[in-house]
Order: sequence, then structure tokens, then C-alpha cells
Amino acid sequence: MSSSEPVSAPKTSNTEHGVVIRRYEQHDREAVRFLCCETGFLGKAIDPVFEDRELFADYLTRYYTDIEPESSFVLVQGGVVKGYLLGSYRPGRQQLFNFFNNLALFSRGMTKYAFYNRQTRDFIGWILRNSWREVPVTPRRCAHFHFNVLPEAQGLAHVTKLMNSYLDHLRSKGVRQVYGQVVTFESRRGARVFERYGFQVVERKEITKYRKTHPEPVYLTTVLRELS
Repeated sequence: MSSSEPVSAPKTSNTEHGVVIRRYEQHDREAVRFLCCETGFLGKAIDPVFEDRELFADYLTRYYTDIEPESSFVLVQGGVVKGYLLGSYRPGRQQLFNFFNNLALFSRGMTKYAFYNRQTRDFIGWILRNSWREVPVTPRRCAHFHFNVLPEAQGLAHVTKLMNSYLDHLRSKGVRQVYGQVVTFESRRGARVFERYGFQVVERKEITKYRKTHPEPVYLTTVLRELS
């Protein structure tokens, strides 16, 4: 997206400055994509390391918003979408979608590669050389999620309600396990935070692309929860 302002969501039944957790709706799509890019670089805007917001948002959100929207939820504050949890309980369908989607995204990126700035080309280089080495183990045939919330809307009660909305959805589908892969470091969203929600750490691996831009190690961490 080229816009620099949050995308407003329709008014909810709550007070204007209240927080509402609800299911994702199609009119939330641009707001979710905006938030994905605004939080894509360790909770900050992705632009300093990757300039192509459309490509970045397509990679991280398109399956959830376009193929399995019923499994996603948004956090609305003051009439504006300020957080989301994107999930899936149909891993086979998502893997098939991702295979073809990633091929298309790779082709798009390569056609524009020569016109990208140095930081973006470095980011693409890391993806091609190292990203596959730095992915921790993931459970097979298991529901999963990822989420982002803007700093002004963060809070244990809000995030708990967002997470519980998704877990209740999974239980209604008979799902027994769910995992997430989350970027963690001790000063923001450390792995211990997820223990509050009943998750256990399965594995974590350092994301080396952040060594030059962040003062502490940054990890991609797989967390798992039983839903019995």
C-alpha cells in the first residue's frame, strides 16, 4: 500500500474509543495489509528493509484474507483496525496455495529487482540464500496463526481476547492442536509471553538478517498448544 495512514473500519456497536474483537470481514482487507507492513520490521514499518509493500502483504496475508477469511479476527479501537490474528485450520489447502502464490510472487519480484533499492535487494538475497536454513520445525497437518497489534492497542486483556476468539473457533471445528511461528526477542514479545496463553516452545532459530539492524539476537520461534 502507498497510504501512510491507517485504514478506518466501519463503526462498531461499542463506544468510539472502546476496543472490539470481531471476525475479519472483507472490508478489513486493506487495513490488515497496512498493519502487516507497518509492523513487519520487528514491530515497525517494513520500508527500511523492504520497499515493496504490495509484495510483502501478498506473501504474508493473501491466503488468510482471500482463501480462508473465516479463521481470522481483528482488533478494532476507536473505529480503526489496530490488530489482527490470521489463522488457518486447513494446512493442506494453504500449502497448495502457497506453492503457486510464492512462484507468482518470485516472478513479480524478479521483474522489479533491478529497480529496488539496496536494502530491498539485500533482503531478497537473504531470502534466497539463508531463509530456508533459519525456519524452525513446524508440526505437520496442524492449525496455525500469526498476529500483529499496534503498540497503542497492545495489552494483555486485548491480546488474550483476540487469541481466545481464535482458539474458540478452532475448538468449534474439532481442532486439537495449534501452533504459531512468531518473531521474538527479549525486549519485545519474548517466548515466555506465550506461556501465559498455554503455549510451549517447540524450537527457535536466529534470524540472521537482523544482526546488522538490531542490538540483540532475533529469533523465529515455533510455539504449540494442545486444545483438548
